[in-house]
Amino acid sequence: MLVGDTLYISGMDGEDAAGKIPVDFDAEVNQALDNIGAVLKVAGMSSGDVVSVQVYLTDGATFERMNAVYKAYFKDPRPTRTIVVVAKLVGQAT
Repeated sequence: MLVGDTLYISGMDGEDAAGKIPVDFDAEVNQALDNIGAVLKVAGMSSGDVVSVQVYLTDGATFERMNAVYKAYFKDPRPTRTIVVVAKLVGQAT
């Protein structure tokens, strides 16, 4: 949703264009960031325009792996970030 010059993106996951989520966690994080990048591109923006990110993880032990992919995607100065560890995400298989 574009409001003025501010673009709000939410609900992005690691699902690819074929509707598949990679089995490998790092690949899933990369895909989620690529999905965000595609939305940014359509809006005429890039990762350098991002000012705030919220990340939801179902396992706190994956933080370092997610962080490595995040640091490769967002260059300095990186956006502010909130990490939330939850038991389950909506739509996640039980």
